[in-house]
Amino acid sequence: MLKRSKGLAILIALSLFICITAAQTLDFSPADLFGAKRAEAAPSAGFLKDVEGKKGPAPVVYGIATDSMEIVEGVVERGEVLSQILAQYNIDPTTVYNLAQKAKEIYNVRRIAAGRNYMILHNRDSAQTARYFIYEPNQVEYVIYDLRDSLAVTLNKRKVEVIERTIAGEINSSLYVSMVEAGGSPQLVNSFADIFAWRLDLNRLQPGDSFKLIYEEKVVNGATIGFGELKSAVFEHEGEEIYAIGFDEGSGLNYYDQKGQSLKRAFLKEPLEYTRISSRFSKRRFHPVQKRYKAHLGTDFAAPRGTPIRTVGDGVVVAAHYTSGNGYFVKVRHNDTYTTQYLHMSKFAKGIRKGARVKMGQTIGYVGSTGLATGPHLCYRFWKNGRQVDALGVKLPAANPISKKNRGKFDMVKEETMQRMQAIDIKSVKQELLASGKDKKPTDA
Repeated sequence: MLKRSKGLAILIALSLFICITAAQTLDFSPADLFGAKRAEAAPSAGFLKDVEGKKGPAPVVYGIATDSMEIVEGVVERGEVLSQILAQYNIDPTTVYNLAQKAKEIYNVRRIAAGRNYMILHNRDSAQTARYFIYEPNQVEYVIYDLRDSLAVTLNKRKVEVIERTIAGEINSSLYVSMVEAGGSPQLVNSFADIFAWRLDLNRLQPGDSFKLIYEEKVVNGATIGFGELKSAVFEHEGEEIYAIGFDEGSGLNYYDQKGQSLKRAFLKEPLEYTRISSRFSKRRFHPVQKRYKAHLGTDFAAPRGTPIRTVGDGVVVAAHYTSGNGYFVKVRHNDTYTTQYLHMSKFAKGIRKGARVKMGQTIGYVGSTGLATGPHLCYRFWKNGRQVDALGVKLPAANPISKKNRGKFDMVKEETMQRMQAIDIKSVKQELLASGKDKKPTDA
């Protein structure tokens, strides 16, 4: 029995020796054989990185040559801090503390957040001591924490290209679905909806209505990371073309029709970005919680919990607290005539309290179901001269039209814009989109 056990031990040892030798020959770590975390030989396409020499034996990442190092990519876990990440790569707490002190004025390590990507470059030895930790707070910036003897921290920014694009399409179902299928984004839909909100009922568009947009796209390393300004648009509704011509009179881009009249009003049309109305202003509505008929002097918007709520105009917060009926709510006084209120929030936005000044479009809270509510939604209320009115029906003053001194410049921009829009053929754009494979099928309208 003893001889058999001894022979088995020799066989296992010999097999292990062969496996390790083969692993070294094939250029991967023996630790891989036992399920340890594998260091990748080259970065994946999971997030944006500056990578040079992709075809060579060792790429250059973030401007750092990796010929003597291994590359490990990861994502910060919930509750994870820098010292925990680096402890796995032979970096002691004292070194992390000294690094954190140097990083305070550049990019504080306490700002490292869950869900963001990082990369570690470590020595090719058994200790696997980290030499660099690179963290990406967003798609434009990356922070290089140099863990070598000098300990250095640098914040870098990638070059952002701004490219002008056009999209066009027809309404087949909702505005959201039709615009995303045409190659747009939810952000573009929201911008478009805000511009046309006072001229069109966006919940009652007709099949066959059409749209054309000229907008800016932000690109880094060939990948789209977001959108800039919507420069101009036109919407054809029931045979009538309504233009939104972007023009800056010195205070930022505003939108005007063909006559130079502003499409903007004193307030945003709705306190949520393009969404669905679930219950309208009514003098007699059956209350789903109280089970009786009563006046509903507000407009309900269905939206997922946590959706940002924006104030529809500049003003001062006159109330921000909790009541059993309203839940968490914010009330904003805009001027002597108009006041608005936002009910059933899950929480307030940072800095929102009584006396705080807010700007049009600023996030003041988030959708919830606090108070008398059966599910997550926003109840939006509107006062005019001290009396509650239908926010969607009230007539509000328009913003100023194009000034006389800028009329000549505007007319030139208008003519150029209209010519460009008329040159866009919707059918051709759709065919090009299909050919490129960039048409999108939204999963959630």
